[in-house]
Amino acid sequence: MKEQLRNLIEAKVDHIVGNHVRNEVVLSEKDREVIERKKALCQRRSAEIVKCRANSRVLNKTTDEHDATNLLYHVHYQYLIKQGGHLYLEEQCGERNAVFKENELIEDYEITYIDDQTYETFSREMEEESSRSYHYDRLAAVRYAERWWNSYNPKYKKFEVDCTNYISQCVHEGGVPMTGYPNRSKGWWMRNNNWSYSWSVAHAFRWFLSGSTSGLRAKEVSSAQELLLGDVICYDFEGDGRFNHTTIVVAKDSEGMPLVNAHTYNSRMRYWAYEDSTAYTPNIKYKYFSILDNG
Repeated sequence: MKEQLRNLIEAKVDHIVGNHVRNEVVLSEKDREVIERKKALCQRRSAEIVKCRANSRVLNKTTDEHDATNLLYHVHYQYLIKQGGHLYLEEQCGERNAVFKENELIEDYEITYIDDQTYETFSREMEEESSRSYHYDRLAAVRYAERWWNSYNPKYKKFEVDCTNYISQCVHEGGVPMTGYPNRSKGWWMRNNNWSYSWSVAHAFRWFLSGSTSGLRAKEVSSAQELLLGDVICYDFEGDGRFNHTTIVVAKDSEGMPLVNAHTYNSRMRYWAYEDSTAYTPNIKYKYFSILDNG
């Protein structure tokens, strides 16, 4: 069964880079759609995936009541992307489940973890907590984002849906102080194995950035191109007003557009628009926030 799993991943790699498919594995319609969106996105950016490599490991093997075998596995993709005269490496990691029956692949799908919490009832009264001045060290935030993009700092709690927790860590390690402890609906903080909604929930973080007047503050800008390293993007995949993902800008491509890091489906140097995500819909909405110095 591991050989069939290897064949499946090889088939995806072949489709991504446009090689002749080495085996007869039939990809799902969803997988083909995501791959085609990724290739189309590269084409619009005058970019090309010149090489793709994938490594996998089986995390769990179970058999269900229909005698089908489920392989929960982790896969790590590396894409070497050429854009103009520049080359850079994009990486994505995630968990998937492959279902086999009598050694034949029945289905293969991504294990999705979407932040659907919508807390936004938190206080803006934070001035007494932290009015001290600080300088946001963007390079320190990016260094932290690079260090922990595919692992977890034991200094902080890890969440199953970890995207906003990871971004909050990056921004805090860039020098922005926490505020509001110990009220979970107030400020932006993580301490003593507790945390505010705005620290860990994508929707609450988005609304916090829109209204905070002390501690962590940000200015909303109108386009991704205006963002600097260390700035953040909030995503509403369904376009229904509920934001469910957050990323941090760690680099710019040769056209000056952001490349981002993220957790949950761990990603590094990923093109900011997320059109190659299984969570993407044509209704997607974005919010672009530039982190401000205080004082």
